Amino acid sequence: MTNSEREMEWANMMRAAIGGDARAYRDLLVTITPHIRSIARRRCDQFGVPVSEAEDVLQEVLLTIHLKRGSWDADRPLGPWLAVIVRNKLIDGLRRRGRHVSIPIEDVAATLGVDDGANIGNRLDVERMLQTLRDPQKTIVRSISVEGASVRETATRLNMTEVAVRVSLHRALKALSAHFRGGANGDE
Repeated sequence: MTNSEREMEWANMMRAAIGGDARAYRDLLVTITPHIRSIARRRCDQFGVPVSEAEDVLQEVLLTIHLKRGSWDADRPLGPWLAVIVRNKLIDGLRRRGRHVSIPIEDVAATLGVDDGANIGNRLDVERMLQTLRDPQKTIVRSISVEGASVRETATRLNMTEVAVRVSLHRALKALSAHFRGGANGDE
């Protein structure tokens, strides 16, 4: 079957489904699922997302088709409409996921060192640097950059908006950079 024949078959099934034919709708979903899965896997690979998330994208696409099938233009092919939905659902998933990268601990376990007290000087340097900031900047930098809390957690703890925390963090890091760049030039 050629792409145009496939498109015509899908379009006919979708028209019938929109017209109320439950069997045509079921047949359409069964027929397009492998195609959607294939697109989702390719897109996951393209965006650097684990292929295991393709099934989640597939489920979201099928739900969106169900909810938005009335928005499909019956004069247009169905394949590009489906591809756009897959792309949008993958992007939505990336946004929800954030820029977090998951690395199994087994992959880096050999490179992790034991803290034997050699980092005490580094911790003292960090505390000295933080003392140049005023609150809440000091608290925000300590929370996010030292303790590893998220912006959301920090905002909740300090009763601030996430935007205010991000702005304050940015300004604090900029101030630290300027302060210590000046100190490295002999201003200390």
